[in-house]
Amino acid sequence: MPSFKEQIVQTLLSRQLLTSEQLEEAVSLQRVQGGSLQRILVERGYIKEEDLLAAISEGLGIPPVSLTRLKLPQDLKALIPREMALQYQVVPVSCMGQTLTVAMADPLNVFALDTVATMTGLSINPMLTTYKDIRDAIDQYYGTGVEETLREMVKKAEASVEILTDPTKEDASEAERLLRQTQEAPVIKFTDLLITKAVRMRASDLLIEPREKSVRVRYRIDGILQEGEAPPKPLHNAVVSRIKILSELDISERRLPQDGHFTMRVDERLVDFRVSILPSTFGGNVCLRVLDKGKMALSISALGFTDRDIETMTECAKRPHGMILSTGPTGSGKTTTLYSLLRLIDTPEKNLITVEDPVEYDLEGINQVSVKADIGLTFAKALRSILRQDPDVIMVGEIRDGETADMAVKSALTGHLVLSTLHTSSAAGSIVRLVNMGVEPFLLNSCLMAVVGQRLIRKVCLKCAEGYQPAAGLAKQLGLLDKKGQPRELLRGQGCRSCSGSGYAGREVIAETLAMTPGIRQLVLKRAPERDIEALARKEGMKVLREQGLAKVIEQKTTLDEIFRTTIGDMVEVG
Repeated sequence: MPSFKEQIVQTLLSRQLLTSEQLEEAVSLQRVQGGSLQRILVERGYIKEEDLLAAISEGLGIPPVSLTRLKLPQDLKALIPREMALQYQVVPVSCMGQTLTVAMADPLNVFALDTVATMTGLSINPMLTTYKDIRDAIDQYYGTGVEETLREMVKKAEASVEILTDPTKEDASEAERLLRQTQEAPVIKFTDLLITKAVRMRASDLLIEPREKSVRVRYRIDGILQEGEAPPKPLHNAVVSRIKILSELDISERRLPQDGHFTMRVDERLVDFRVSILPSTFGGNVCLRVLDKGKMALSISALGFTDRDIETMTECAKRPHGMILSTGPTGSGKTTTLYSLLRLIDTPEKNLITVEDPVEYDLEGINQVSVKADIGLTFAKALRSILRQDPDVIMVGEIRDGETADMAVKSALTGHLVLSTLHTSSAAGSIVRLVNMGVEPFLLNSCLMAVVGQRLIRKVCLKCAEGYQPAAGLAKQLGLLDKKGQPRELLRGQGCRSCSGSGYAGREVIAETLAMTPGIRQLVLKRAPERDIEALARKEGMKVLREQGLAKVIEQKTTLDEIFRTTIGDMVEVG
């Protein structure tokens, strides 16, 4: 007889909420990194947490609970301390007599239930909630713990660190002193806390920037930089050296840029960090790119694209040859989109190879090559070698010059599916850019299938969201009126602890997908300007970024301010 977990999985499969391929990949990942299968399914974006919650609730007969609507009694902290709550992902809700009601994301964790019962001496009544609710409740109920510890360590460090008379000294004794300091517990703990906080705050980057008499620490969260607790200036070199040691870099080298990477386990999952250290006037400038695989959704349907966009991209990606381009500024999610398409078409019968600068995520089953321009391994040179590896699908991290563009087009024309990115402001602009790079229009028409212009927008934090109606004039101008001619109710975040006061939590894509129709190909052949190509694409059904963004505003997923911020220059007529 199948276990209850197997029954849940079968329910998800039968309801087509989960595919067998996604299940196999999640099980393989569980064997490697351990942890809960349910959590992996959610974190990889294979299934919505609400759907999983409904399946478990139905099977167990346990009603789900939303912790955001409950006021948790402060006196229960003594029964379940923060460390236990974190370890077993459990939050106390109420206590009546000898029964303690707790909220859990995995009520099938018998070991956690038994441990909590033993530690408290009470019988446990579990309630069902999401992992996200558990994490947010722990941070709000107990406090994050990280900020307080950082502040304490900064105070201790300011009182105890040795202030050097010559902080730029680079001789052997200085290197030895730094090495000793990086092995001391305060430096190790402080550095680990900075990194842990970056992961828990969902930051994509951690910046450590020295100034003349101070250090600034900033976290890039949902594309926006926020300041955090910084170490005292005399501790800066030790923290930088600690990061160098983690990345296996030379701590004595302080005049040249250095790049590296390392992996650390944070909250029971492995997180990769890409490190860039740049010498500046006042010391090493550090940028840590947080590559949290557990948070990366590699399902094209989980990124926020419309059904029309997904249908166009999926149809093109399943063709045997041709080219698909993703375009937009740095940090607009282009690589993630291409990774998702690779995952969509990855089968044992296909040879998939990527060339990137650098490799963002290690994708199992896909051959990945990292560009090394300093030794002559450029995109174009790597692409030539890749063509001798009998590939079916090639992903070129970025088309930067005419040589790479020429190689990518020729690859698409000779029977390969080519995916790549381009730095332009719009989908139509990518076509003009390639022509200006020297690609002949008739060759472009023969290989290019679709161009996806995209941006990442911040989503409204639902924990502090409030409804409001925009001014009537603005609503009319932007097409935000309802059927009665009244301004629609929109959402905006007030700012809370869960979203660090920003009013936003998480991001998703808005995109304009330009398919190469016969009409568009005629314009390309005539070397038509960008505005003419875009005008025809819109007549044929393409929605530009501003229109896609306003649709998200109407769906109450984001705000007008966010759309205006991310689509500057896309001043199209809407309504």
